[in-house]
Amino acid sequence: MINKKDVEHVANLARIELTEEEKEKFTKQLGDIIEHVNQLNEVDTTDVEPMAHPYPQVNVVREDIVNYKNTKEELLSNAPQEEDGFFKVPKIN
Repeated sequence: MINKKDVEHVANLARIELTEEEKEKFTKQLGDIIEHVNQLNEVDTTDVEPMAHPYPQVNVVREDIVNYKNTKEELLSNAPQEEDGFFKVPKIN
């Protein structure tokens, strides 16, 4: 069962401040949520296959085909600065 200490702990983890009124309110609400989840746990799901989505879905993807292959020299020709075959960029502190 959820108590006021649990709500205070969660509020501390979330870095939020709650009034005493909010703590009482959230204690009841979280307790109701946990009670509902416990009711769901009582449902017999023995013959129910696990699923991630209620409707069957198929991932349609195209084959990954390389159409054009850039050479290193072609790519580096677009660089504002190049050094030893690499892009040269300003140092970031």
